[in-house]
Amino acid sequence: MAYTTINKPSDYFNTKLYTGTGATQSITGVGFQPDMNWCKLRTTAYNHVIVDAVRGVTKVIRPNLNNTEDTYTNAITSFDSDGFTLGADTNGEHNRNGDNIVSWNWKANGAGVSNTDGDITSTVSANTTSGFSIVSYTGTGSQATVGHGLGATPKWIVVKRLQNAEDWAVYHASNGAGTYQSLNTTEGKQTNSNRFNVAPTSSVFTVNTHESVNFAENYIAYCFAEKTGYSKFGSYTGNGNADGPFIYTGFKPAFIMVKRTDSTSNWQINDNKRDVDNVQNTPLMANLSNAESTDTSWDSLSNGFKMRQDYGSKNASGGTYIYMAFAEAPLVGSNNVPATAR
Repeated sequence: MAYTTINKPSDYFNTKLYTGTGATQSITGVGFQPDMNWCKLRTTAYNHVIVDAVRGVTKVIRPNLNNTEDTYTNAITSFDSDGFTLGADTNGEHNRNGDNIVSWNWKANGAGVSNTDGDITSTVSANTTSGFSIVSYTGTGSQATVGHGLGATPKWIVVKRLQNAEDWAVYHASNGAGTYQSLNTTEGKQTNSNRFNVAPTSSVFTVNTHESVNFAENYIAYCFAEKTGYSKFGSYTGNGNADGPFIYTGFKPAFIMVKRTDSTSNWQINDNKRDVDNVQNTPLMANLSNAESTDTSWDSLSNGFKMRQDYGSKNASGGTYIYMAFAEAPLVGSNNVPATAR
């Protein structure tokens, strides 16, 4: 029996490692033309940077900061059929000479089209197969709905105000409506309805009146719906033990990000290209500019991941956590080929 229609997850999400040169270079091997690219220097403390096809490749925002959008013409200069092209990058965040760099890449659907499903007309680049959309909209300052184009209910939404400094606003279905967390801070789940006071639907998400999601300015949102065998957005409870909880995803993970909700902690990211063996132990923190560190994290298995440390940011006794994960391979694809453990 078919388990998923996405037999090759790397057609929609892929991690690419490369070395900066400080000069123009083409990065190939992504496997598709990216529509969202998230880069981080691994060996130097530099900011995370996100570029997407809706805002354009010259427009940079930083997950670890609340800063406004910046314009750089010599960082990423184009998204290409199998990757992206880098300029001389005098700012150093994408192509610093001699640095090892990781880029996480998602496929949406190009520069986007107008969407009138919500109260606010949005520009949406949506991939309904993989459940990912990039949404650009201009806020009104009054509660409003925004079309996301997925045809399925998002479980994870990340919103960034572009023209003025403001924390990133994160909605996660496991936290629920009336809550939020900030991607660029360590804060736990905040119970406040002024950001996401209504749960999203298969066509729209609702933004309330807080300036982080809805002022008379421009915003970008990244929306993720769950797809069996490809993506999972859930929660778990820690046990405070090196023999930690097992979290079932239904696939072998390629990318995992974890955040504690009942206390402060960093947003921890591990992937299958920087950590090719278990235990995965070279995390990056989405809210920090820090270089890659060494810290026992979790085992990546054929059908999920298992905690291997009692550290508070991922496995405190009784601690609650949210996560997002994307697949390296489905547990069983429509071709009936099962995934294997490492």
